[in-house]
Amino acid sequence: MAKSKAEQAFSATLVSGGLYKRNQGRLVRQLTAIGLVAISIFGAYSLYNVLPLGMSAGMQKGIAVAIVVVSTWLAYRVVNFPRFADFLISVEAEIGKVTWATWDQLWRSTTVVIVLMFFLAFLLLAFDVFWQWLFRLIRFLQI
Repeated sequence: MAKSKAEQAFSATLVSGGLYKRNQGRLVRQLTAIGLVAISIFGAYSLYNVLPLGMSAGMQKGIAVAIVVVSTWLAYRVVNFPRFADFLISVEAEIGKVTWATWDQLWRSTTVVIVLMFFLAFLLLAFDVFWQWLFRLIRFLQI
């Protein structure tokens, strides 16, 4: 069965060692690769803990290390796959356009949110106390 052009391009990209658009979107691509590798490390560690007890310790460690090595290579290749890399490059470009709040604005906004949360908590407490008092007054809870 013949492979489509997209499958051939993906296969060629998977085994190549080159970088796609080397200087564009570096930070987002590196952080994405680090995240994928971290997930694979946690997965390999979890698998290592549940592998059959009949296996030797060396075999268990070898399987876990092989998974991490293959996953690291795949993460490296995925962030350099042209379509995904272009997406990550555009993400970094959009992040650069964001207007970030100043520390003063951040503290004021955080204070407003925390005060509002406490106000709403006390309001709900007041409603709860009122309805309990009312239901006890009319003996609704004793039914």
